Order: sequence, then structure tokens, then C-alpha cells
Amino acid sequence: MSYRLPIHQRLANALNYGEFRIYYQPVIELATGKIIGAEALCRWPQRDSTFAPPETFITQAETTGFIVPLGEWVMRTALEQASRWQKLLDVDFQIAVNLSGRQFMHPNLHKSVEETVRTASLRKHTLEFEITESVAMHNAEDSIGIMRQLKGEGLGLALDDFGTGYSSLSYLKRFPIDKLKIDKSFVRDIPADANDLAIVEAIIAMAHALGLSVQAEGVETQAQADFLTECGCEYAQGYLFGRAVPPEEFQVLLGHAPPRSEMPEPLRAQGGSR
Repeated sequence: MSYRLPIHQRLANALNYGEFRIYYQPVIELATGKIIGAEALCRWPQRDSTFAPPETFITQAETTGFIVPLGEWVMRTALEQASRWQKLLDVDFQIAVNLSGRQFMHPNLHKSVEETVRTASLRKHTLEFEITESVAMHNAEDSIGIMRQLKGEGLGLALDDFGTGYSSLSYLKRFPIDKLKIDKSFVRDIPADANDLAIVEAIIAMAHALGLSVQAEGVETQAQADFLTECGCEYAQGYLFGRAVPPEEFQVLLGHAPPRSEMPEPLRAQGGSR
């Protein structure tokens, strides 16, 4: 693939040639320490064995409009994988998929979701869409209507990066969401930073008062996890619990190693453990 091609052509070629990969980061229930789901994250391997920075190529895809077909592929691939894990584990395994601004406002979103969920044979309530606070607030009235439509289909909704998008509390109480995700910028310095401690405590208390659950992002230390648990935060993700990994490695985390013939070489060479 030539790097002289325009970015939109490079992205289209990458999708057509199957270059993108979905990695899964575990979501933990803090009270039990169990993996109850995963966030699906798109990765783009490069020919030099590195990965394109997600914040770069996702932004480029959003700017060019390519985020819509890419997002549909991510949703379809992640839901098919979640469906396989549900059958394997015989439990409701929740999969979280990010919706970009263009996807969220796209008129074909509802139809695309319906078709993808039906094809994947996935229970609707185990699919959770993550919408950033800034996207939700860009056109709040329209956002409420779209959220209500998705919510009416039995899908879960989480407000991502909470605390960074200047939400109006008058709108927050109207958003038909299930969960607030505390941005990692507030988690990073707890429990040492008194201001971040106060902010995190306030977010959790407010969310619970509104009947919402809370998930913390970027949890890297046991001290952070302990503080969040004490405050009543239900869920967390971060390097303390596991980085985003390919589906074969994630299945190992779940305690169900895939057949060795299906395991990638790096994982097979390590005996299937991480």
C-alpha cells in the first residue's frame, strides 16, 4: 500500500484488504474482580510492525467521513465476537462500542444497528454504545432523540470521557443513559490529589443519585481501584486489569484458551498465557 495515496484512500484500502484489527480491553466489576465485558477498540497495524496511533487515524477517518463504514465494520466484528463468547461462556457478556460524532448523527444508524445485532444473534441488552460527552452536547436536543431511539431498542448507553465535555446538568438529567464513564484524567492522580478525589467522589455520588452506574477509565494502581471501590464505583478498566489485546488473548483472560491452531504465533509461543 503506497503512503503517497490520500488518507481517505489509504483508509479505504485498509478496510478492503482486512488490515484493521479489533482489540478488547477487559471491563471489571470492582466488587468481585470479575471480567463482565470488554470495550472494542480499533487498531491499524502498519507494515513496520507498529500500530498507527488510534487518535490520529480515527480523527482522520472522522474528518473524511470514512468513520461511518469503519465504525460499521467495528460494530459488526465486535458483536460477532461477543456472540461467540456468550455461547462459549453461557453468560451475558457485555461489549462496548464507541460511536463517533458522524456515526451518532448518521441517518442510517438505527437500521445499521438493527441489522448487525440480528446477524450476530446477540442479545440487545449486552451491547453498550459509548458516546463522548462532547458529542452528546454538540446538539443536545437531537442527541436526546437519537439516544431515546437506541434506548428503546434495549441497547445500553454510556456517556464517555465524563468531566471533559462541559455537560449541562439540565441536559444530563434528560439523557436516557445507563452509565457515566469517569475520564482517566481524573483517575490518574488519585488518591494523592485532593482535588481529583473530590471530583471523582462528586461524579459517583451524582451518578448514583440519577440512577446511573459508574465506570472509571485508566485505572493503573491498586490504590486507585481501592478508592473507587470504597466510593461505590461499580466498574473499571485500565492497565491494572489488562491492556487491550487481540480476541485470542482476551479469551485466555476469560479462562478459555482457544484451540492452538487458532492462536497467533506470538501467543502460541508463550504457551497461551499472558
